[in-house]
Amino acid sequence: MTGRKNSAVVKKSQGNGLRPHKTFFLFLLSALLLFSCLTPPAPATPRVVSVYSTSAAEPWLPPLYDCAGTSTVISRVDDSSSADIMLRVGEPEFLILPAYEIDEEEIWAVTHRESPIRTMNLEEVQALFAGQGDPSIQVWVYASGEDVQDVFDQFVMKGRSVVSSAHVATSPQQMLEVLDSERQAIGILPLTWSMKMTGSTGVYHVATVPILALTNSEPQGVIKELIACLQT
Repeated sequence: MTGRKNSAVVKKSQGNGLRPHKTFFLFLLSALLLFSCLTPPAPATPRVVSVYSTSAAEPWLPPLYDCAGTSTVISRVDDSSSADIMLRVGEPEFLILPAYEIDEEEIWAVTHRESPIRTMNLEEVQALFAGQGDPSIQVWVYASGEDVQDVFDQFVMKGRSVVSSAHVATSPQQMLEVLDSERQAIGILPLTWSMKMTGSTGVYHVATVPILALTNSEPQGVIKELIACLQT
C-alpha cells in the first residue's frame, strides 16, 4: 500500500511540474499580442509625382497641391520629358501624348490702363505685331515655343512673323509687370494673369484654349487620381 501511495505522489508531482512552463508560455503569448496591438503601424511612405509646368500654367499648381494632400509629394522638375504630369496652356502643334483638359483659359492682347489703344480687330493686331503699326507702341511677345506665344501665332499671326524688334518677356509675370508700368506697351496675357494687374485693358480676345495635363503614357494609380481631381 505504501508503494502505491508513493507512486501516486510522483505522478502528481510530475503533473505539477508541467504547469509553470505552460503558464509562462501563455503569459508570453498574451504579452506579445498586447504589444502588437499597442504599437502603431509604420506610416505609409508618401508617393512622389514629378510635375513640369509652363510659366503660364503655374496658377494651376496650387489646385494640384491640394489634390495631392499629405499622401503624395509633388516634385517640380525643369525637364518636361522626365515629368509624370506636364501642365500647359493650349494644345501643342503636334499632340502625340495623352492629354486631359482640366480647365480653360482666355488669351488676350493687353495694353496699359492709360494706353491710347482701346479696341483692335484682327487685322490691326496682326499689323501692329508684324511691325506695321504705330512705331511708338512697344510690342511685347514671348520666346518662340512658349505655349502662350504658340496660341497667339496660331490664332493671330497665322504664319506671319512677329517684328524682329519686339521685346521678349520671359514669363507672364514679367509681361504683367511691363504692361502695368509701360503706358506705350502692348503684349499677350492669359486672363488669369491679366486679372492681377491694377488696371489692364484687354484690346483683343485672341482665343479660349484648354489647360492641359499631359502624361508620357496612359495614367494609372495616383497620377490618374490627381488628374481626375483637377478635372473636378
